Amino acid sequence: MPKKRITLPKGTKIPNHIAVVLDGNGRWARSRGLPPTKGHEAGGEAVRVLIDASRDVGVHTLTLWGFSTENWKRPSKEIARILSIVKNAIKDEIDNAHRYKVRFVHIGRKDRIPEDLLRWIVKAERETKNYNKHTLNLALDYGGRDEIIRAVKKVIRDGINPEQLDEGTFARYLDTASQPYPYPDLFIRTSGEQRTSGLMPWQMTYAEHYIEPDHLPDFTPDKLKSAILDYSRRRRRFGAKDKMKHFKFKPEVIARLELNWWRLGNIPPGTKFSEYAILHLKEQYGFSKELAAVAARYLIEGTLEGKAKKWGKSARAMKEFYKLIKEEIKLAFEPSIAASLQIKLWKDIEDKADIEKAVEARHTARELYAEIYRMSTFQAAKLAHLRVLASIEKNLAEHGHGDFHWDRAEDYLEKFYTALKERVA
Repeated sequence: MPKKRITLPKGTKIPNHIAVVLDGNGRWARSRGLPPTKGHEAGGEAVRVLIDASRDVGVHTLTLWGFSTENWKRPSKEIARILSIVKNAIKDEIDNAHRYKVRFVHIGRKDRIPEDLLRWIVKAERETKNYNKHTLNLALDYGGRDEIIRAVKKVIRDGINPEQLDEGTFARYLDTASQPYPYPDLFIRTSGEQRTSGLMPWQMTYAEHYIEPDHLPDFTPDKLKSAILDYSRRRRRFGAKDKMKHFKFKPEVIARLELNWWRLGNIPPGTKFSEYAILHLKEQYGFSKELAAVAARYLIEGTLEGKAKKWGKSARAMKEFYKLIKEEIKLAFEPSIAASLQIKLWKDIEDKADIEKAVEARHTARELYAEIYRMSTFQAAKLAHLRVLASIEKNLAEHGHGDFHWDRAEDYLEKFYTALKERVA
């Protein structure tokens, strides 16, 4: 089967270092009536795909947690199978390591690893020690507290003066010492578990977390792509302020303006229609009247072409609209992506009158707001839900189910803009 390659949008920020907790093999197997060993075999294959995919998109360092210091408590037969899979994976990856100049590094204890596996670990480390194009860290018999304790013992043995001990000195005693990117940018955990379980506690202070609900055997290149895109959208401040222009609008005012825009949305463009659009954009983005007029022209064109099902023209207008938004709010989203997501949202929500039937619309809205406002899809979920609820009430009102649906739509819009302001402020 040909290897699937990931294509990422222009401008995507690739993490230098991704750390992954490989979780869910046993649950994957049990849910299919299989023994745990079959789950580990399927997980091993998923790991090979993950290594290839991360390297292909330009990730420099990949850390995989294959076996923890606590995993020795598992049944001996299962442990033997896991370690056998790890050994075979190392044997298979040595050729790739030479081909792609990947440095292989074992992090964790070596004193308890079976001798035949240890020989392969030492061989892989020795043969690749001078490569620097990529780094593959294998956390085997690894525990975060154990790593720190081992580091402290080394510091003591070397007689480091306590007054001379700082973060940089201490980091040289960790398992990731001398690596160009020792600190993970992105932490991924499969199987829906929401904890680090002690992986690299010193190094992961500022890692962005991404929780994948599916088990490891189902972790595909497309899921890695989703994780990287989610990471790329986040605004990483490292304790400082970002450069984004913060919103100063009043949610109740902008909700009323958008509602008026919606209620006029079925008539041809005219003075009043444009006027509401300009007021809306001035209030939401802080545009000057002149800039708001230009943005309003694109927004009106995109909206009306969309209503006429002329999606190509609509997409072109919305791309120009989002170019203006990007420049004004100083965020690094891609206008063409935002435009395509906006068009998809309009299609997904069209005529929907029930939240249960708007699952795809909520997913699209979540992607749209994550893209524009540089946040994780988790952070954008509330915004998406409120926006879709407002759109459903709008649909009900437009189809003659009662004017009270306009009031509900306005209420949801106000909640949406309140949540947006709180998130972006």
